[in-house]
Amino acid sequence: MEINDLTQAEQEVWRAFPLGDSVDFRTAPDEDIALGGDWGPERIVRAEVLRALVLNGPQEAGEIASLSVAGARVVGMLDLQYATIDHPVRLRNCYFDEVPRFYASRLRELNLSESVLPGLTAHAMRVDGVLRMTRSRFRGVVRLAGAKIAGSLFMESSEIIAPDAEEPVLQLNQAAIGDDLRAAGLRTHGQIRLSGASVAGSVNFNTTHLSNPGGSAIDAEVLVVEGNILLRQARVEGWVGLRGARIAGRLDLSYSTLSNPGSSALLASSATIGELWLRESPPVEGGVVLRSAQIDVLLLEPQVVPGQVYLTSLVYTSLIPHEPAERRLTMLEQDGDGYVPHAYEQLAGAYRRTGDDFAARRVQLAKQRRLRGTLPRYARVWGYVQDATVGYGFRPLRACGWLLSLLAIGSVAYGLHHPHALKPSEAPHFNPVFYTLDLLLPVISFGQEEAFAPAGWYQYLAYALIITGWILATTVVTGVTRTVSRQ
Repeated sequence: MEINDLTQAEQEVWRAFPLGDSVDFRTAPDEDIALGGDWGPERIVRAEVLRALVLNGPQEAGEIASLSVAGARVVGMLDLQYATIDHPVRLRNCYFDEVPRFYASRLRELNLSESVLPGLTAHAMRVDGVLRMTRSRFRGVVRLAGAKIAGSLFMESSEIIAPDAEEPVLQLNQAAIGDDLRAAGLRTHGQIRLSGASVAGSVNFNTTHLSNPGGSAIDAEVLVVEGNILLRQARVEGWVGLRGARIAGRLDLSYSTLSNPGSSALLASSATIGELWLRESPPVEGGVVLRSAQIDVLLLEPQVVPGQVYLTSLVYTSLIPHEPAERRLTMLEQDGDGYVPHAYEQLAGAYRRTGDDFAARRVQLAKQRRLRGTLPRYARVWGYVQDATVGYGFRPLRACGWLLSLLAIGSVAYGLHHPHALKPSEAPHFNPVFYTLDLLLPVISFGQEEAFAPAGWYQYLAYALIITGWILATTVVTGVTRTVSRQ
């Protein structure tokens, strides 16, 4: 392309390129780039001119060439598919008429910050530095699937709206980011796909507004993040999918609103997470699925828990903040999978690790009561007996109360009406207290029961004391055995 074929605006860009200078066509720092479609020839730069510059532009000895343009209207398609570009490309505050194509290209740096674009096609693109799209506005799909970015990806306060798209509006599936994904304040209308992506740093989605009601707002299946995922003070309409994800640091959902009524709002089954924070937020609208997830620290405030959770095979080391068992048990009762014994064991274990044995026993008792509801009617009767007598062995002092009450009844009854001796000449002196103890305790013998035989209704009283004694002894032994085995 000859220099004489260029417009005045294009000549200015052409002359600045070999020197690495910037060209700024803006008339005011705060002008609305969305009105770029009305800009005249003085700010129009053809895409073919930009392509010719970055592929075979003039060089200046001793200077580092770069394409740095601000406030231009780029007409035509900027087609750099498969290209290898050794110069930084900075097209800030620009208005693009057509979707730029960077498919399978390789660049040192790409900066599209504060620009307005109808979309971006950059599958399998490789950037040796950083990719900047801060405060950019996209009116179509952003395709970065399989991209490899050595540095960070910047998308702070950007907006992606593609109302007619039948695919995810932001595609980062299988992408590899060598540092952080910084997208605080991002606004999207459609799905963000991060499935199979890897981020060596952290993901920052703080203060975002992600909207895809009834569908997936974020689909990040088997995502790998070496740092944190921050989703604080965010508003998410649709579900967040983290199935099989591995997050070495913290998944922080503090102060955020998760809403997907009628379905699940957070799906993190089989995920491995260092810390999961759900706090200082309104109750999640929709279910929370944590089946088979492994979490080191679970920071979960009871008031944030939604009406339905799925906790089958969830494993966590510590549960904070420390709350009374009654407040935590409500969550287990809302499990959509019904009675999940493992969930009770996990909660009891968390309390034992903090030294709160009373709360741990309370959870174990609740577990037995929940189990009772799943048993046949005849088995439930025996469960009610165990619960009323000794609280399934987790309230042994209750057995002492029953024993003392029965001891008092038997002692008074047999003290007022002594049973007759079977062998008067060999019988020991009758003692109503020890006689009652002989009836109640199935193992210990004081020699009273064998020597005396009650008659009439006193004999039926003896039968009742023997039966209740066996019940109390059986439940106490069962409860103690269970408690010891848990320790």
